[in-house]
Amino acid sequence: MDPEPPLEILYHISCFLLLSYGIPLSILFLIGLLICSALVSGSEVAFFSLSKAELQSLDTENSLVEKHIQKLREKPRELLATILVANNLINIAIVILTDYLIRKSLPETILEGWGNSLASIIPVSEATAESIISLSITVGLVTFLLLLFGEVAPKIYANVNHLGFSKFMARPLTGLNWFFRPISKILVRWGTAMENRLGKHQGASTSREELDKAIELTVSQEQDAEEEVDILRGILKFGDVSTKQIMKPRMDVLALDIETKYREVINMIREHGYSRIPVFEEDFDNIQGILYVKDLLGHNEEENDFAWQELVRSDILYIPEAKKIDDLLKEFQKKRMHMAIVVDEFGGSAGIVTLEDIMEEVIGDIKDEFDEEEEVDYTKLDDYNYIFEGKTLLNDVARIIEEETEVFDAVKGSSDSLAGLVLELVGSIPKKNAEYIFDRFSFKIVAVNKRRIEKIKITILSKLTA
Repeated sequence: MDPEPPLEILYHISCFLLLSYGIPLSILFLIGLLICSALVSGSEVAFFSLSKAELQSLDTENSLVEKHIQKLREKPRELLATILVANNLINIAIVILTDYLIRKSLPETILEGWGNSLASIIPVSEATAESIISLSITVGLVTFLLLLFGEVAPKIYANVNHLGFSKFMARPLTGLNWFFRPISKILVRWGTAMENRLGKHQGASTSREELDKAIELTVSQEQDAEEEVDILRGILKFGDVSTKQIMKPRMDVLALDIETKYREVINMIREHGYSRIPVFEEDFDNIQGILYVKDLLGHNEEENDFAWQELVRSDILYIPEAKKIDDLLKEFQKKRMHMAIVVDEFGGSAGIVTLEDIMEEVIGDIKDEFDEEEEVDYTKLDDYNYIFEGKTLLNDVARIIEEETEVFDAVKGSSDSLAGLVLELVGSIPKKNAEYIFDRFSFKIVAVNKRRIEKIKITILSKLTA
């Protein structure tokens, strides 16, 4: 009698194993597939979370694993396509195997009974109803298994230990990348073509609101997360902020008359602590230069008639109010200057702006030993009533009353201060105790003179009626 061929023997062994141990083997195989799904899903987070510093540190290592990681990261789109293809194939196998296990585990009488009950409710055949129930159980179970063990848990672990996870999966992903390369290349080409076609119209139209939400989603909820969000938002709006919005208006600028005696100059410097002071002749519209306090260090013992005016530097940077602060920062860097005189549309001096003012727009308020503790002069009466100086900037008002900075954009016009906003609403200098309502805010004039509004009370009506 001729011996059976090897393939036929293998077939008989497989049939025997499936008949005898079908369910246990299927469960083990399902567990293996879930592990594979977890590893592949975690690889996506691990590989794309590697920082530049970590990638540079891998360059110094000559092991084969590090070389695999570097090679995989050289083509990130192809790597992502490989991960997606492998993960989807594994998930399909999990669905098929789970459906098999459910059909084998549940007695046929139970499925038939459920099918009969469903068929009596909806107009379908008993076989169809049985398939619907089986599919529903499969989808529910597979969704739970994949979300918990194939997505959430591995991605959380990979996010915390991305370097170690990347090293562990470097060789398997290299093999998968080679195996799925034909499919991955097709997917990458399709994706690139769609991006080129749609990106021109939609890529540049991402709204600030969408970026704002992206910042909140991507910044982790750690102890200093709020500060990080503020910095990222400051960077986001950096190119849209004009010099007028951050400058110090001329009425608040400390400036020296060129006729001032030397001892008085020294006293003013000691009192205010500024390192650079504008010097004018007759009025602030006629700026003669900038006095650098460091230039006076060798002249502390000079008499009152000392000609300090000879130390005034005449290189002055004049900029318009409408200049964007990102352009101003570049100009400061190029000319190596820290202060500029802001001029209005008529050529008069509107105020000054410094490098510190620009930095504060991104990283927040910068305090030094000469700054007062309170940055904005205001009084909080309760949670919905505040009294502000009329010169207070609208950005500061919005921050203090915990509103979005764009809350007054509809009516503020070209104004940047609270008094300017009221003037835009009224059209003239109002009388004391006059009250005006805009949206959910009430503005009451607390103090005013013939030239300017000095103090304004803001009531947040939405909080008052809540």
